[in-house]
Amino acid sequence: MNETDIDAFISRWGGGVSRGGNERANLQMFLTELCTLLDLSQPDPASADNGQNAYVFERSVTERLPDGSTTPRSLDLYKRGCFVLEGKDTGKQTGSGGWDAAIVKAHKQAENYVKALPAAEGRPPFIIVVDVGRTFVLFSEFTCTGGNYVPFPDPRSYRIGLEQLRSEEIRERLRALWLDPLSLDPSRYAGRVTRLIADTLARLAKSLEESGADAERVAGFLSRCLFTMFAEDVGLLPPESFSKLLVRLKEQPETFPDALKSLWQSMNKGDFCGVLMTQVLRFNGGLFEGADPLPLTAEQIGQLIDAARADWRQVEPAIFGTLLERALNPHERHKLGAHYTPRAYVERLVMPTVIEPLRAAWEDVQVAAQNHARQGKTQDAIAEVRNFHGRLCQTRVLDPACGSGNFLYVALEHMKRLEGEVLEVLGRLQKSASFELEGFTVNPNQFLGLEVNPRAARIADIVLWIGYLQWHFRTYGHVNPPEPVLRDFHNIECRDALIQAKAREPLLDDQGQPVTVWDGRSVKASPITGEDIPDETQRLQVYRYLEPRRAEWPEADFIVGNPPFIGAASMRRALGDGYVDAVRKVYSGLVPDSADFVMYWWQIAAEKVRKGEARRFGFITTNSLRQTFNRRVLEPHLNDPKAPLSLVFAVPDHPWVEASDGAAVRIAMTVGVAGEHPGLLRKVTSESAGDDDARAVELSEREGKLFADLAIGADVAGAQKLQANVGLAFRGVTLMGSGFWIEPGDPVIKQEFEAMTPLRNGKDLTARPRGVFAIDFFGLTLEQARERFPASFQRVLNGVKPERDQSKRAAYREKWWLFAEPRPDLRSAKAGLSRFLVTPMTAKHRFFQFLDGEILPDQGIVAITVTDAHILGTISTRIHVTWALATGGRLGVGNDPRYNHSRCFETFPFPAANDTQITTIRDLAKQIDAHRKRQQAQHPELTLTGIYNVLDALRRETPLSVREKTIHEQGLVTLLRELHDQLDTAVFEAYGWQDLAKQLIGRPGATCPWPDKPADQLQAEEELLTRLVALNAERAAEEAQGTIRWLRPDYQNPQAPATTTGEQQTADLDTPATATTTAKPKKGKIKFPTARAGIPEQVAAVKSALGKQARSLEELTDDFSDPKRTAPKIAEILATLESLGLLQREGERYRLTR
Repeated sequence: MNETDIDAFISRWGGGVSRGGNERANLQMFLTELCTLLDLSQPDPASADNGQNAYVFERSVTERLPDGSTTPRSLDLYKRGCFVLEGKDTGKQTGSGGWDAAIVKAHKQAENYVKALPAAEGRPPFIIVVDVGRTFVLFSEFTCTGGNYVPFPDPRSYRIGLEQLRSEEIRERLRALWLDPLSLDPSRYAGRVTRLIADTLARLAKSLEESGADAERVAGFLSRCLFTMFAEDVGLLPPESFSKLLVRLKEQPETFPDALKSLWQSMNKGDFCGVLMTQVLRFNGGLFEGADPLPLTAEQIGQLIDAARADWRQVEPAIFGTLLERALNPHERHKLGAHYTPRAYVERLVMPTVIEPLRAAWEDVQVAAQNHARQGKTQDAIAEVRNFHGRLCQTRVLDPACGSGNFLYVALEHMKRLEGEVLEVLGRLQKSASFELEGFTVNPNQFLGLEVNPRAARIADIVLWIGYLQWHFRTYGHVNPPEPVLRDFHNIECRDALIQAKAREPLLDDQGQPVTVWDGRSVKASPITGEDIPDETQRLQVYRYLEPRRAEWPEADFIVGNPPFIGAASMRRALGDGYVDAVRKVYSGLVPDSADFVMYWWQIAAEKVRKGEARRFGFITTNSLRQTFNRRVLEPHLNDPKAPLSLVFAVPDHPWVEASDGAAVRIAMTVGVAGEHPGLLRKVTSESAGDDDARAVELSEREGKLFADLAIGADVAGAQKLQANVGLAFRGVTLMGSGFWIEPGDPVIKQEFEAMTPLRNGKDLTARPRGVFAIDFFGLTLEQARERFPASFQRVLNGVKPERDQSKRAAYREKWWLFAEPRPDLRSAKAGLSRFLVTPMTAKHRFFQFLDGEILPDQGIVAITVTDAHILGTISTRIHVTWALATGGRLGVGNDPRYNHSRCFETFPFPAANDTQITTIRDLAKQIDAHRKRQQAQHPELTLTGIYNVLDALRRETPLSVREKTIHEQGLVTLLRELHDQLDTAVFEAYGWQDLAKQLIGRPGATCPWPDKPADQLQAEEELLTRLVALNAERAAEEAQGTIRWLRPDYQNPQAPATTTGEQQTADLDTPATATTTAKPKKGKIKFPTARAGIPEQVAAVKSALGKQARSLEELTDDFSDPKRTAPKIAEILATLESLGLLQREGERYRLTR
């Protein structure tokens, strides 16, 4: 490529070739010649197999319309993983009103085409709109999830005119769109820069602390240094002025404190700075007030110089706060190399919580402004845009557990992006690119945080200002912001988000000495066993809170964040008894003690949204949000008949990286809004290692009513416990102390056998039993245990008591020789049974088996105390497994299903089978149980997990590995599959649901989750759940009338005459249970918004009335009162929506495009 080629291309295409309307004739030739100019490959010929069309003109897709219908579309140019290109030949002057409308319409069309791409192909990071021979317009969406495509790189420079092809930088940008579009994502480069900076600061911080400096003073000093470096690189200080000053000071390190003190005093006041020999801006904002620099050695100044060499313009605020907090915290510094919460994950919640409703409002304003412009009312159009900008600049976002500010920064960045688009439209309307900088602008004052950690709160404030100033310069160019550059808005408050108290004072014992507890982290080697035990010398003070009351949150429009991940069982250890007691007292009756810590934030935010004090809230929680102990917080809000809350967005299970320590966890995302609204359910369908700390995920989408279990479809969360099932299922014992465990062959087993109990845990079921025992003193006093079993007692004394002594639960400390949770109800229920059913609480595959009655299960097992194989058969089918997957939760990094017996078993409606059916089910269950045990006995290395992995592979028809083929032969897995299919058939028949059996039996996912289910299987499983929910309601109604179908009547209801479950049938189950429906009441007339309410409100009303259906003008007008008056206004709005690509016309009918 040479200048002659570029001149020829610009001359050929920029010389008025087209007057408009010829994109079909000219677009492909224009793009082909552009590829030649940029040394890019030409698009491929289209293939009959659309899946092979990765880089072609006229790529066909099927667009799914809001009402569920489909229509064929064609993409002008598509390059998989790179872009969707939409071509126009406007024939209009770039930047004119008609040109703007055409580009907006093309952008909206391209966004719809992106969503029409097959999910397996992913979403490209770019949309390109080409006005042939005039302009390239770029939009980016680097999360590649099909979200909002925003001007790239910013609203000032996202349009590339043909003449700009003379710039090598512009040509390379266009080449990158074809070759490596993700390389254009600024956060990727910024992330690398940010990590290097944090590493340098961490080394310097450690060096200063080793020199004797206080950690808090070091943190303050380095915070000022880093902001000074940032100010230098963005132009708030003269270029390289601070870097050169550091180089000079390295030669005279004794002058370092005075020189920096002089600099920072000048920056605080806005004076002439002697050490820089120049006037400096007034920064103020509290950051440089009272600055007291630390003395540094020449080597330490050298480390500052290294940090100053970085490109601070490119620092990524979304992760900088987390890394800086780790760098400046002596206890967290070792975690600096750990993973951080990826920006893409944060955006996944911030967008639906904050940005999408703002962009929806902006879309309505754009329609209103265009409507005015079409009528020649330019000043009215300007007023609409100005009013929106004013509202945007007064929108407040609160993170009530803000940490180092990453959620707030991401919200700020996207609001600054939106502001840039608003100002661009305003500038075009005013025929001027200028806008009053002294007036409104989106700024850190709007982003509010509550944070209990003082260091994190200070860092959050710095992060917001760095992010704000970055976007200021991207929006306004080389124009300094108004002084003072920094302002102390007090928007980040360092205080507790849940409670405030009259006083917090140390708790004293009866002798007046401070009460302390083990710090929960420090350990030492046991002098007896050598194992780690708590170091009781490392103590924390216990406090009590006087007159605690609810903390008040600042007023905000949106609430978003990631409150602490602390389970109910860990709260006392992590937070202290006094604080936990105070919190639970204040929120008594609202948040149960069994709920996770995060649910207190959820409760407060839900209250605020329902009362109209906030518009939306969105939180990250652990994925246990769906489990019963947390759902108790959601359900009263979602089910309130007068003022309900709706979940409008949810991801029930998503990978996450904990900011505090980089640990991988599983989380849920929820967004709540007041009123009755449909929700968007997004589910992770696949995960893979990403380029950074984020795991790349693919998400499916489904819209509908979201329930408390974060599911759409049958309301399994509303299923009631059935008396027929209660009192039979239990979690196993919790030991809490390694000294209870006794390995096989230990002499103490024979020596004191009566103190021993065979023990099983979840892994014993999924893998192979280890044959371990536990010392079990259940029913014995301390003295009885010591006298009867002295050797075992000593084991427990040495191996259990030290740990129990540090427990916050008095019962655990005082009865240390007993299991922490001995489960007397379980022992009573299984007493005298020769066998009972068990299943791992958390496991990939859901299977059940019999254990000998003498064995005791631990907390990793759910025990079901029945001996009848008919029960084993019923719950071993895909009917019960589907129910268990829907009602249970997920746990752990492996994200395995969790069997919560109170939800999975006690709500499950068993079929009213007749005697013949019961016998068939019982016989098949016995065969399955015997088959597995026989094959495991013959091949000791066989595990049930391995067997069911192979069985599922057979159902998925995937090739078996060498190892899987061995398991298949040893486990006779094909025979086992046949037995399971026969059992499924028998139980479906017992329910009377043979129609569903045909669609489900033999298909994958019978024992474990399977995300790639085809649509017909998903539909059948949803219908199955709907019928089970209806049957649960029917059983509950029966029980309310006194008819209970006991599963084990001799134990559950010993006073009643002996009967079998089959003989207790009272309801007619010949007809499959289905969900009932009721006719919707006829809607009344809608009052059309008045002129005072504004055109944006009128636009919103018309869009709401259109809904998802194609409707005529007459049908729409008939929805509103006074149709004669409103018809012309509605027609004008429809025309404007169509001109902007937000609506399409089908004959006389109109349909929203999304």
